[in-house]
Amino acid sequence: MSQRNKAVYVGLDIGSSRTKVAVIDAAGHLIGRAVKKSGTDFSSTAKVCLDAALQMADAATDDVAGALSTGYGRGNARFITEENKTEIGCLAKAGYHYFPEPITIIDIGGQDNKIVKIDGSGQRTSFKMNRKCAAGTGAFLEEMASRLDVPLEEMNGIARRSEHMIKLGSYCTVFSATEVLDNIRQGKNVADIVKGVFHSVIKRVLEMDLLTEKVVMSGGVVANNPFIVDMTAELIQRPVFVSEYPQFVGAVGAALYAREAAGH
Repeated sequence: MSQRNKAVYVGLDIGSSRTKVAVIDAAGHLIGRAVKKSGTDFSSTAKVCLDAALQMADAATDDVAGALSTGYGRGNARFITEENKTEIGCLAKAGYHYFPEPITIIDIGGQDNKIVKIDGSGQRTSFKMNRKCAAGTGAFLEEMASRLDVPLEEMNGIARRSEHMIKLGSYCTVFSATEVLDNIRQGKNVADIVKGVFHSVIKRVLEMDLLTEKVVMSGGVVANNPFIVDMTAELIQRPVFVSEYPQFVGAVGAALYAREAAGH
């Protein structure tokens, strides 16, 4: 252990779209984080994120008392000390860490979306995952942004300016793209179309399962498009909660498992 003499725990969430690394201290506080496009070399990207997250945490490699990976590319992480965990398990672990009560987690990622239900003791009671279609995911938003010729990072602000949302009739990415192009041809307001795209994402996720408990949202799409959280709350007519840095929830869950495995 370095001269800093503090144990830290690392969680690596290697997704098909983005790689996230979280560093927590012994108390479970997130003290370092980094995210980067996963690219084609998952192991290299994970190492770059690890170095950046440790630097933010003012920690060194020698300070790492445990490291665990999750996500699509979890088998590609070299710097791990514990057996990897599933995305569902890590979402549940961090979800209960932030909200220690019965909750329903909605996670919207780059390539899939998930609904995970947790009881009052932190145990998973059910989960649903959609990997068959890009609709309702970050990939869907990227495609729609391309069709609309607007930067992906500006979609959230554009949607907030909408006064008359244009609902899309199809949830399929291909058919939705055709609808978007047709609305553009008709001269419809871009903000109204973008809000309709957001609405389509939410509807696709909500059709997966009933929301029976306190609703918590996480994932990269949520982190970069907080207006989706507001729209979801309005649609289900209930408050929706978000933890700090929602894109890192899976990585934090992996770090918490690493801490647990180390006996803390």
